[in-house]
Amino acid sequence: MSEAGARGSVTAPSPGSVGPSGRRRRGSPTSVGAWPVAFIGLLMLGVAVFYYWPIVKNIITSLQQTNAFGGDPQFVGFANYRALFSDPDLGSAIGNTLLYTVIILVGVPLSVIIASMIELPGLRGKSIYRMIYFLPYLAMPMAVAQVWKIVYNGDFGLLNQFLKAVGVHNPPYWIVTPGWAILAVSIFGLWASIGFNVIILSSGLKAIPRELYEAASIDGATGVRQFRWITVPLLTPSIFFLTIMTTIGGFQLFDALFAMIGRGNPAEPKTRSLVSMFYQQAFVNSDQGGGAATAIVILAMVAIVTVIQFIGQKKWVNYV
Repeated sequence: MSEAGARGSVTAPSPGSVGPSGRRRRGSPTSVGAWPVAFIGLLMLGVAVFYYWPIVKNIITSLQQTNAFGGDPQFVGFANYRALFSDPDLGSAIGNTLLYTVIILVGVPLSVIIASMIELPGLRGKSIYRMIYFLPYLAMPMAVAQVWKIVYNGDFGLLNQFLKAVGVHNPPYWIVTPGWAILAVSIFGLWASIGFNVIILSSGLKAIPRELYEAASIDGATGVRQFRWITVPLLTPSIFFLTIMTTIGGFQLFDALFAMIGRGNPAEPKTRSLVSMFYQQAFVNSDQGGGAATAIVILAMVAIVTVIQFIGQKKWVNYV
């Protein structure tokens, strides 16, 4: 019986084996072949060359000291980091960067309210409203910053003219006064970020089933309660994405400061961000090692904040 069983048994061909006709059998569904690996390999090569290698090179440069033209590098260890952390302007730059980031993060909940109002059922002209909010994001930041610079002008600016009209005497010279300058730039950043946020949140709102709102209305839930218990929880993935992107953008503050504050401004030394310090060290002072050390500190801060946000999102983001 065992002999008959052995004769009658059929052995399953292995993937890629040759059949009776001499043709090679098709592989198993799990075998990917070489083409996907080749395409992914090209993509990863580009990522490695244009993203990972600059980070590694920056770390190496932060441990060196070079001349004004970038040649003759000398290994100095952590001397650039010691000089950076002993710089009295570092604390001010970190504070300005964090203040700007916190203020533009206010734009995320504000954008949730605006997007929810735009996507109200029965509202006409939704495309026009989206376009109005998105246009500032499409405009060149440097050009828009110049317009806001005129608005903030202490003598004839629109903002001070309005404040004088409502009874405020001697309004501040916004962009030339330390303390007020970073606040003025932060308000500009808040305004500029709302357009992108509204578009992302509008897309997220469209993905929420209308049946949930209809069922809530039947149960007697008001519009505010529907917003609190349906809209916000189901919109948390989009809110989390915008929180990450806004935080990273806040730590990269430079162009708005450069356009609105500029060099030679009496408020400029006290209004620098971390990226402004990097620019000052690497390009103005020709200290490539110090600039690289500043860039690594920015990278570390962004990484730490991002990791904290990813850890915290497990408690408030609802993926459905």
